[in-house]
Amino acid sequence: MNKRDLKHFEERLIEERMKLLKELGYFEDKIFNNSQRDAAGDLSAYSVHMADQASDAQEREKAYHMASAEGRLLYHIDEALVRVRDGSYGCCQGCEKTIKKPRLEVVPHARLCIECKKAEENGSLER
Repeated sequence: MNKRDLKHFEERLIEERMKLLKELGYFEDKIFNNSQRDAAGDLSAYSVHMADQASDAQEREKAYHMASAEGRLLYHIDEALVRVRDGSYGCCQGCEKTIKKPRLEVVPHARLCIECKKAEENGSLER
């Protein structure tokens, strides 16, 4: 992979990283830092109804799972940026062949070529 391609993919990864950080900030600010009353807009001294509490808990749990997935994606992007900087970006970690550019355009943080990714998903990739 030439320097121009590496620069292009580094910029894509950084852009994706910034988007993820904004989304994770949203989850932290809007979901996790609000109390049940704040989230409902209720400033009264009355207790919150049990059904409302259950709905709020369910929404917080969904947000947690989404934030967790975003966190994993952020980790993969950071790992890809390390590979860009150490020169191993674009090399499959399974078979050590070059990952095709169209795959990297779609999944810039890819660490496996499409064949090795299929094998990993089927449970047949040996490390």
